[in-house]
Amino acid sequence: MMKQVQKGFTLIELMIVVAIIGILAAIAIPAYSDYQAKSKVAAGLAEAAGYKTALELWLNDGNAAVTLADINAPATTPNCTMAVSTTAITCTIRQAPTQVNGATIAVRRSATGAWDCVGTGGAADVKYKPKSCA
Repeated sequence: MMKQVQKGFTLIELMIVVAIIGILAAIAIPAYSDYQAKSKVAAGLAEAAGYKTALELWLNDGNAAVTLADINAPATTPNCTMAVSTTAITCTIRQAPTQVNGATIAVRRSATGAWDCVGTGGAADVKYKPKSCA
């Protein structure tokens, strides 16, 4: 008599593998979403900060009011809806995960000429705010 050798996997083994994959996905998806949100805020800050020099030059030339056109900044970018004032360049986050969509990140200029960064909405959350922001 020949002994039959088992071929393939049993149903319970397959169910265990599917359960493990489900558990891993339940952990990975929120972590990835947080990563995307943090990246979007950092990209917005980088886009806003890129116009600091242009704003500084505009103000140092004695101009009182400033528009986006004055510093050659676009109204919208893939990451931001931009706004500018004499004291700040603001990015309203767009096309982003819900945690930060519509939040703002801005670089501000103090009266002494020092620059800092501030966020509102999801961009103010320590989890999403870039490390360079106080």
